[in-house]
Amino acid sequence: MAVHARPAAFEGIDGASYSADVLTDITDDANAPWGAYLFFLRWSRGEPEATGHLESPFLVRGHSEEAVRRAVGEMSLLVVKATLDGLIRAQRDDAVPNTGSTDAR
Repeated sequence: MAVHARPAAFEGIDGASYSADVLTDITDDANAPWGAYLFFLRWSRGEPEATGHLESPFLVRGHSEEAVRRAVGEMSLLVVKATLDGLIRAQRDDAVPNTGSTDAR
């Protein structure tokens, strides 16, 4: 992201298109009051329309907003893509109801 000076775009493992951005927020930690995370905006097929989003947890915490934003912005695109795919998998896992059965195939 830091190299291209624009949000990165990816195809997620669900086949949807996502754009990624680095966002920051105040943490509840006095020793590291700023945190940065990845925000993924999901786009519809055809006409560009936002249809949802995914957010990572804080990936970096620190003393200044600028420092944490820069640290996440310097992540490799491979790591950003892996983060997106992990969030999609977690969302899928949360959507599958647990029937409580134990299938020992």
